[in-house]
This record gives sequence, structure tokens and C-alpha cells, in this order.
Amino acid sequence: MSQIPAAPRPVAAARRKTAAPDATPARRGRPPKAQAKAAGETRELILDAAEDLFSKHGFYGVTIREVAREAGVDTALVHYYFGAKRDLFDAVFLRRAEVWNNERVAAINRYAAQAEETGRPMTLEGLLEAFLRPPFEWSLKGGPGWKHYSALVAQTNANPTFGGETMARYFDPAIRRLIELIAQVLPEASEVDLYWGYHNLSGALTLTLGETGRLDRLSGGRARSGDLQTAGDYMVRFAAAGFRAVAGLSPSS
Repeated sequence: MSQIPAAPRPVAAARRKTAAPDATPARRGRPPKAQAKAAGETRELILDAAEDLFSKHGFYGVTIREVAREAGVDTALVHYYFGAKRDLFDAVFLRRAEVWNNERVAAINRYAAQAEETGRPMTLEGLLEAFLRPPFEWSLKGGPGWKHYSALVAQTNANPTFGGETMARYFDPAIRRLIELIAQVLPEASEVDLYWGYHNLSGALTLTLGETGRLDRLSGGRARSGDLQTAGDYMVRFAAAGFRAVAGLSPSS
């Protein structure tokens, strides 16, 4: 009598029998910390590439595709991290604006506090030196990224379409604090005088930090736009004299 062949063992049962005692599936891919680090590095690559391109070609002269190519990533990744081009531009602008302006406000507040503690009155030169030194120092020693950012600020400050709104959002709190302190040094100046004074300083500052080479050509090489240490010294004295000269031009409201 022939034997009935044994029924085939179910596949699932066979897998259970041969599986390792610990059947917990292994985690695949990078661990969370490595993933976060990689994501942060990718974001910085994109921001650096966008900052470089925006500083050279302006907001309207750059596409998301060009930023992605410069950063070496897929276009979809730029959209994933930053959304639309304007959102990317704002992220580029904010990244260094926080550092720049926080240091400027800290410097002028520190100068004002020291003046009060020592009983020595503040001077325009002292205030302006404290306020202007951080952007000059970052542009001098911060590397190519800060050079690009300075050029970008110069472009944005002169952009009639959205420059005023962008500068107001990221720079006005620091500027208003400076004007408050200058008003203490120049009580005879009206608010209108002070805002016109800063307007003239702002134009000189952003043009200088842009390092356009205009000064080099105009002076036949006698003065160099890249000599930011000298530029800062001249600007402090020139701006202080300018604020004194306009104080009282407009009657107080």
C-alpha cells in the first residue's frame, strides 16, 4: 500500500521556523541624529549656493533650478526645504541678518551702559564705531559667504520692488535702537533730521560693503574698495560729522 505523501509545509511556517530567535526587523537607513545632521548640511549647501547666486545676479536673475545645480542637489529638494523662491531668498537673508544685527545692538547697548557706569557721555563717534564695526569685521574675516551677503544687502537696499520691505523686516529694529541713542547725544536734532542722517549713512554703508570696485577706478587705485578697515574709519568720522551737520535742519514735530 503506497504512503500518502506528507502535505507541504506552509511557507509562513517555514519562515517562522528558520527565523532568528529575535525576529525584530533591523532598522534601515541612517539613525535619526545622522539624518538630522545630513539634512542640516544639505540646507546649508542650498543656502550658500543661493546666497552666492543672488548676490551676483539679484533675485530676478536666479532660478530654483540654478540654485539646485550650484548646490549639487535635486530641484525638488530645494522646494522641500524652502518652498518658493521668495521663501528661499528670505531664508538666505535672515540667516546672517540675525547675527549681524544682534551683534550691532549688543555693541551699542554695551557702549551706552559703559558710558552710564563711568559717567562719561556718549559720543557720536563711539556709537557709530560700535554699530558699524560688526558688519565690517564679518566682511573682513568671515570668509566668502559674508562677502556674498554684504553684496546681497547692498542690492536689496536699493531694490524698489521689495527691498524696502525686506530691509524693514530684518534691519529696522537695530536701526531704531541706534537712532534712539543718537537722539540722546544730539537732543537738538528732530526725528526727521536723524532719519535723513541714517538714510545717508545706510547708502554709504551698503555701497562700501558691496566692494564694487567703483572707488578703485574713480581714484585711479589710490583708494581701494576692498580696504574695509580704512573704509570703516572714514565712515565713522564722516557719518558723525554728517549727523551733527543736519541736526536742527528740520523743526521738531
